Amino acid sequence: MYLQSGAEAVVSLKDGYIIKDRIPKRYRVAELDERIRKERTRAEARLMSDARRCGVPTPIIHDIYDFTIEMEYIDGKPVKYVIDETICKLMGKLIGRLHSGGIIHGDLTTSNMLYSGDRIYLIDFGLSYVDGSVESRGVDIHVLFQTLESTHSDHEELIKAFSRGYRITLDMADEVLDRVKEIEKRGRYA
Repeated sequence: MYLQSGAEAVVSLKDGYIIKDRIPKRYRVAELDERIRKERTRAEARLMSDARRCGVPTPIIHDIYDFTIEMEYIDGKPVKYVIDETICKLMGKLIGRLHSGGIIHGDLTTSNMLYSGDRIYLIDFGLSYVDGSVESRGVDIHVLFQTLESTHSDHEELIKAFSRGYRITLDMADEVLDRVKEIEKRGRYA
């Protein structure tokens, strides 16, 4: 059963598993496209597993093929539909753990988090990478804050709750949150 399609992949449900197929790009030379898709598929699976080791719930990977990841189906709702301050504080703790492990999600939105059984699962690590810099962490959180501002009227309280959770699990949280403010100013005056 088809679930969704994005710029990089098609996601479907088959035999109780989520199947993420990275789609070919016709504008690339075929050999290069295959190599890029294989590398990105392996990297995404590795970073999901690494995130789990950091204490961040993600779907369990069952198998990896050339351009396909077969993973656990999480029966939950996107966080954007159930968000409140308690959930935002939990999001902050999880992202703090992820960033403590040097992993940048790359697409932190409330659509890429599933709420199930009082847990938040991070999904879609297709743009993730490893980087321990304050700048990369700040950009990651800036994307999330923009999502909150554009979709929730109480975004200021949600951002404060996220920040409280983030400070619990990342030692350099204040430095990163200050960088988020700098990034926001850059965008505003560019």
